[in-house]
Amino acid sequence: MAAASREKPPVELCKGINGLDKVVLREVRGSSAEVYLYGGHVTSWKNDHGEELLFVSSKAIFKHPKAIRGGIPICFPQFSNLGPLEQHGFARNRFWTIDKDPPPVPPNSRAFVDLILKPSEEDLKIWPHSYEFRLRVTLGPGGDLMLTSRIRNTNTDGKSFTFTFAYHTYLSVSDISEVRVEGLETLDYLDNLQNRERFTEQGDAITFEGEVDKIYLSTPTKIAILDHEKKRTFVIRKDGLPDAVVWNPWDKKAKAMADFGDDEYKHMLCVEAAAVEKPIILKPGEEWRGRQELSAVPSSYCSGQLDPQKVLQGS
Repeated sequence: MAAASREKPPVELCKGINGLDKVVLREVRGSSAEVYLYGGHVTSWKNDHGEELLFVSSKAIFKHPKAIRGGIPICFPQFSNLGPLEQHGFARNRFWTIDKDPPPVPPNSRAFVDLILKPSEEDLKIWPHSYEFRLRVTLGPGGDLMLTSRIRNTNTDGKSFTFTFAYHTYLSVSDISEVRVEGLETLDYLDNLQNRERFTEQGDAITFEGEVDKIYLSTPTKIAILDHEKKRTFVIRKDGLPDAVVWNPWDKKAKAMADFGDDEYKHMLCVEAAAVEKPIILKPGEEWRGRQELSAVPSSYCSGQLDPQKVLQGS
């Protein structure tokens, strides 16, 4: 009984860096995740061995109005500089609240949190649309991390609005030169380093030898990221998010970012489930849903669907 009473709760609201509110999610086997209310921002995802699976810069600034460098920033209502708003929109540097009226909860869910963002008066001046953005972050029993975004147009003036979106996921990798991405072969992409010119990816898995900033189009629902040195495979499953952004700043850009260590580019890779090429259009009362699920499996598995060669052919 003593051990049971010491068991930490599956959901705990506490203080994080600089006194910011955060929610810690825990699963019985030992996996965990942390979500800051600032930005609705997942900053940690650990497996049941306590190994951190997301990258957060050692120089990240946990202070408004700066977005937190790493984890899973939410880009809304604008991805990158594709529009009049600040880079990647404003959702990632607003204070979200716990949702008191969340969507129905699936059975067997224990470790999850529901957050909500609504526009402030100031927000309406820069983006004059009324919306409710509900975010559910769930830690599954096997340690998978799920993010579900529901965005509803609550305009009362009859106006539709459009937006672009991304889960700007920073994965932690041992050595970027030993990483490959599978599932994006032969696809078209827009190269952000070449004025978003359109190209077609070659037939091989993607590897990294320099700066990369590409928006892959019409991507499959499943993408695998193989970390050869850690013998770990990340699998991203996504729904409602047709595009996938792949980004690593490499050495020159890393040095130019104040909140990013000079050599940290070697230990991170962003693979971002996104809706960028074709903006989402919502009429009043309509709701859009975009979901991503992250899992991490040992690459040494050779049993059926966990074999990285087969992981893309599975469900």
